[in-house]
Amino acid sequence: METMTHGPLQVAFDQLLAFVSMGGAAMWAIAILSVITVALILWKTMRLLSLGAWSGGKHTEAALALWAKGQTREAIASLASRRSLRAMLTSAAMQARLKSEFDQAAAEAETARVARALLLRARAGLRGLELASTIGPLLGLLGTVTGMIAAFQALQEAGSRADPAALAGGIWEALLTTAAGMAVAIPASIALTWFESVLDRLRHDMEDSATQILHSAPQVESNQQAAE
Repeated sequence: METMTHGPLQVAFDQLLAFVSMGGAAMWAIAILSVITVALILWKTMRLLSLGAWSGGKHTEAALALWAKGQTREAIASLASRRSLRAMLTSAAMQARLKSEFDQAAAEAETARVARALLLRARAGLRGLELASTIGPLLGLLGTVTGMIAAFQALQEAGSRADPAALAGGIWEALLTTAAGMAVAIPASIALTWFESVLDRLRHDMEDSATQILHSAPQVESNQQAAE
């Protein structure tokens, strides 16, 4: 049973190694890059999930509703345990606006500072995907060029005894690296575009929440003081 289980896996692994070995050093570099790219995409997805990129909107809206009613302490308390980027920025904006020593401009500056820090955390890893989408095709082109050089050197050494079939075989093996490089770059580009669109929507939501707080805060504070 163990032999039947490991047999097909071993054959597939040997075929993969043979395929990678055809492209030489460039193909090995592309293979390593592909593993890093897949790991980076998975890590980035989990990272955005932990930062509430696709959640946290309902709690933020509920807190904003409390804020608009003048229930500032309740609004801040409702976000205290939330770890989504929307909730953290909303809470920071509320606290900045309620501090007596902060005027409107200072509250906006503090909120902008927190927003930049949060978005910087959310953008971690995007440079790696951008790099993978850029150097993947370049590595493939490098492997193809070096493979073509080797093929034509062999043709020159063979002289009149050159076999066209052998030359064709060397050329298509050299072209494998270009295809492999593009196979890495395309998913990396798609993932990069998707993550950036998620962050753009997240930044818009954060800006909207901060605007509601900073522009309604003076009236809210007055209502709370009158109630006290």
